[in-house]
Amino acid sequence: MITFLSGGTGTPKLLRGMLDLLEERDIAVIVNTAEDIWLSGNHLSPDVDTVMYLVAGVLNTDRWWGIRDDTYITHDLLARLGIEEFIAVGDRDRAVHVARGEMLRGGMRLTEATKALCERLGVRATVLPMTDSPVTTYVKTRQGEMHFQEYWVKHRGALAIEGVVRRSREPPVATPEVIAAIEASDAVVIGPSNPVTSISPILECAGVREALRRHRRVIAVSPFIGDAPVSGPAAALMRASGREPSSAGTYGLYEDFVDVFIQDIRDPVEIEGALRLDTLMVYRGKSLDLAKSIVTLIYGY
Repeated sequence: MITFLSGGTGTPKLLRGMLDLLEERDIAVIVNTAEDIWLSGNHLSPDVDTVMYLVAGVLNTDRWWGIRDDTYITHDLLARLGIEEFIAVGDRDRAVHVARGEMLRGGMRLTEATKALCERLGVRATVLPMTDSPVTTYVKTRQGEMHFQEYWVKHRGALAIEGVVRRSREPPVATPEVIAAIEASDAVVIGPSNPVTSISPILECAGVREALRRHRRVIAVSPFIGDAPVSGPAAALMRASGREPSSAGTYGLYEDFVDVFIQDIRDPVEIEGALRLDTLMVYRGKSLDLAKSIVTLIYGY
C-alpha cells in the first residue's frame, strides 16, 4: 500500500496516474481538511471530495473540483431567493454535502462520515480526513482575516496576502486511522500540492510528523519550478509564511522526514540529492508517467 498526503489539485493529479497502476485497495489518501466550510447549512470538505470524486470516476477534471456535468438549479434558485453563496455548488455535489452534514450532526466523526460516503459512491481506496476536529486556514489581507475559501474562490486569489494562520478550538490531532495508514504503507508520497494550505495542515496534526520521521520511505514532489508554482497561489502563501517560494523552500518544510525529494527537470533551483523528473501533469499520460517513475522507485518495477 502507498499512502498519499493530499490537498488541492497537485496530489490528485498524481493519483490520476496511480489509479491506472495500482489497485484501489492499495491506495490510502490522507487529506487536508483545513479548507472545510459550512455553507447554507451543509458541510463542504473540498479536498476530501476532490479525491473521493476522482476515485469514483465522477470528478470534473476541467476544474479539479465538483462533479462532472453537474447542474446548478439549487444554487441559482437560492440566489433568486436572496441567499448568495460565494461558492457555486452543483446539485449532485450539494447532495454529498447535505449527507455529510447530517452525518456530522448525528454524531459521526468526519472519518466515519467520509468512509460512509466512499462506500456509497463505490470508492474502494482508503480516504482519510487528517483529523476529526475542526481546524481552519485563514488568510490575512488588508480587507481583514478571511477563510481561505473566501480568499481563493470569492476574491479569486487577487488580494495581497499579509499572513496565514490556522484556527482551531484545540490543537488538531491526527486520527488513529491516519497514523495506522502511515505505519502500514510501503511508502508515503507527498504530491505537488500547496505546501502552506494543503500539506502543512496535515503535518501540524499531532502524530503525523513523528510517524513520517519513523517511516522508512517518504517521497515528496515539489510544486515549484523556479519561483513559480505549477498552479494556484502557493508562491504568495509561501512568502506570507516567511518561506522562500521555491523547491528549496518546500524542501525546508519536509527535510526532517523526507527520503527522496523530486524536482521538475526544468527547475533551475538545485537541491542536493534531489531526483529530477517531469512533474508537469498537464494531461493524463503525464500523470501516468510520473506515477510509473514513483512506483518504480518504491517497488523496483
